[in-house]
Amino acid sequence: QLALDLGFMPVVPPLNTRVAPWEYDREMYKRRNEVERLFRRLKGFRRIFSRFEKLDVMFIAFINFALIVEGLR
Repeated sequence: QLALDLGFMPVVPPLNTRVAPWEYDREMYKRRNEVERLFRRLKGFRRIFSRFEKLDVMFIAFINFALIVEGLR
């Protein structure tokens, strides 16, 4: 309820057994799924989630590198 009060929109579809189902945007749900899959693939780059780099610049550079590699796949 707090999320709705703050202006957030539900993206996850309601269960079929729900008495009062809410409206959700199907296209937004598809895009949310794509973002979640991107984060799952980025977890394969262990350096990102282990944060081996001490400098923020190097960390951001490796994130950019990982995104480029994913874009080329």
